[in-house]
Amino acid sequence: MVNNSFKHSISVLLLCLTTWSAQAAEPVDYVSTLVGTQSKISLSTGNTYPAIAMPWGMNFWMPQTGKMGDGWAYTYDAEKIRGLKQTHQPSPWINDYGQFAIMPTTRTVFNENERASWFSHKAEVARPYYYKVYLADHDVTAEMTPTERAVVMRFTYPETSEARIVVDAFDNGSFVKVSGNKIIGYTTKNSGGVPANFKNYFVIECDRPFSFVKTVDNGKMTDKTEVETKHAGAVVGFETKRGDQVTLRVASSFISEEQAIRNLGEVKGKSFETVCQQGKNRWNEVLGRVEVKDDNIDHLRTFYSCLYRAVLFPRMFFEKGANGEIVHYSPYNGEVKPGYMFTDTGFWDTFRSLFPLLNLLYPEMNQQMQAGLVNTYLESGFLPEWASPGHRGCMVGNNSASIVADAYLKGLRGYDIETLWKAVVHGANAVHPQVSSTGRLGFEQYNKLGYVPYNTGIRESVARTLEYAYDDWCIYQLGLSLGKSKKELKPFREHAMNYQKVFDKESKLMRGRNADGTFQSPFNPLKWGDAFTEGNAWHYTWSVFHDPQGLINLMGGKSDFVQMLDSVFSVPPLFDDSYYGGVIHEIREMQIMNMGNYAHGNQPIQHMIYLYDWASQPWKTQYWIREAMDHLYTAAPDGYCGDEDNGQTSAWYVFSAMGFYPVCPGSNQYALGTPYFDKMTLHLPDHKTLEIQANNNSAEARYIGGMTFNGQTYDKNYLEHKDLLQGGRIEFTMQTTPNRQRGVSESAVPYSFSKTNTK
Repeated sequence: MVNNSFKHSISVLLLCLTTWSAQAAEPVDYVSTLVGTQSKISLSTGNTYPAIAMPWGMNFWMPQTGKMGDGWAYTYDAEKIRGLKQTHQPSPWINDYGQFAIMPTTRTVFNENERASWFSHKAEVARPYYYKVYLADHDVTAEMTPTERAVVMRFTYPETSEARIVVDAFDNGSFVKVSGNKIIGYTTKNSGGVPANFKNYFVIECDRPFSFVKTVDNGKMTDKTEVETKHAGAVVGFETKRGDQVTLRVASSFISEEQAIRNLGEVKGKSFETVCQQGKNRWNEVLGRVEVKDDNIDHLRTFYSCLYRAVLFPRMFFEKGANGEIVHYSPYNGEVKPGYMFTDTGFWDTFRSLFPLLNLLYPEMNQQMQAGLVNTYLESGFLPEWASPGHRGCMVGNNSASIVADAYLKGLRGYDIETLWKAVVHGANAVHPQVSSTGRLGFEQYNKLGYVPYNTGIRESVARTLEYAYDDWCIYQLGLSLGKSKKELKPFREHAMNYQKVFDKESKLMRGRNADGTFQSPFNPLKWGDAFTEGNAWHYTWSVFHDPQGLINLMGGKSDFVQMLDSVFSVPPLFDDSYYGGVIHEIREMQIMNMGNYAHGNQPIQHMIYLYDWASQPWKTQYWIREAMDHLYTAAPDGYCGDEDNGQTSAWYVFSAMGFYPVCPGSNQYALGTPYFDKMTLHLPDHKTLEIQANNNSAEARYIGGMTFNGQTYDKNYLEHKDLLQGGRIEFTMQTTPNRQRGVSESAVPYSFSKTNTK
């Protein structure tokens, strides 16, 4: 006989999960949160985890397969789950903070290995707004559905006298207290980037009283109702009949216990079904900004799985106070301050296309993020370059300048741009005293010589020089828009050309340059690292986002430029790993993709395919875009070709599917690619709609035969942001052979600084 609780569970599943059909599917139904989870240190296919969360939500939840502290906290090949974990991890390399786990069991155990349970993906449902798994060793079905700062969990137990709930606040210093049917506590476990007073306070409210209560002090169960120690936890429980369901409402806060209770209001009085449906609605609202029509279901799954990843980060790091006001705990100075704060993003990755995607489709979110950057500067003296949750020492560049400039130049307003102007100018002429990747390491030499010298102990000097030059161009463009004086802007205008200082005419590649002006010797263009960041000269030479024409001139003209572009794909996947002392995963991912020395699995070269647009051979861009999309992305657990860093690699796919890409954020132009789907509809700000129609589209018909924009023949290799925002209709006619007459005139070429840089 099937009891009412079981029937209730079935009804929820039917409510939350739409039956698969081409007609009934909504955007979120195409998403797989498991894409990229079949990863490991030696080979990344995304290095992701199934984030059960709201878009940009403060708290994510995930099934935890890895041990406490393991950055690879969920891997597809794992066999056991140790808990349902609150996570704020942006990347396994950065690891986690503000983390704790909850695990239903049918044994009185606490140790993560002893409580772990076998599970199968066949008995797992992983949606952005809903997760369900059967924990076989406990005969328990666990479900959860989140809000931005809270989650509702439901556990369906067998008949047992030891129905238990384990709460693990993790080591590093934690606290747990059991009071009535509530468990409150805090966790401090982190991997850096936090002030001394950092805590993540949590509250767990159960819908039935506990008949069994134990707290855990460093692995030992006690009868105390509260414990504050290095590693605190609790084991609570009751007797259950088969099919009994227990519901938990959980929330947390970086501000205080009282604020955690306030955040619990997001789910207070709401049933599991209601929270689940509201979560599904929110995801459909966000993903629905892009409607896609296509006969290939696998491509739809890949697209919406990528769009899901692109709207997870940066995460909200703010909360709503007693009167609904926006407040945040500062991960920079440890104070509670008014206003927005976002975190968990690396600008070295995300300036390229993730933030431009926000500016096009979700400008209201980036407006809040820009306001958050104002607060970051006021609270720390610097803009972030890699934040998790505070400044982290990771990667190179000063690309906060790009993030700020692109947003303002694309029309975002409603925040203190003058403070951000001060911030970008300061960051260009300073380095953080504790975190050398914040600001500009080597700025003194860069400002004096025009490049960061190779032989003065500053690693990855060419990568820094190239990115600093682009960032100077961004500051210059922002300053022009703000009406700053020629005197104030002159250094940035001049420094924007510094990429020329590290170009080696002999090899036609970027090359390390010593302080005395000589180039590094010996020089191996296939050497990863050294003068470059997670790449080699073939990858980083193209990092002249703002001046491809200047790079063309350095290489000797369009013909030579195209030959060098072609060589990226024709040079075998050879490499020199001596700088690292072994094959890092980024090298391996390039090697196995059968695209020569093209390394799409890492960010520096992801724009390079579009550079054929500047050399009057756009059909080569069209060819290679399809190659990358068809072969390097799927909706499977191994669906990426390298790290999916905070949405950047996904945003590349989303833009490329639209048929255009922001090679140079700050230019307000998008380089033309080739449309991937039969039809896309973008729902833009001010209720504008942009339709993108690809006639005669197929796997073979990847080339643009002709194009119209609002009915007018369009021959350019770029689109203007302001034109897209007006909405309208872009119509492509696709064909199986290149059209070598379209997009070949000088007027068809996108923006380059060299063409406008006059004194």
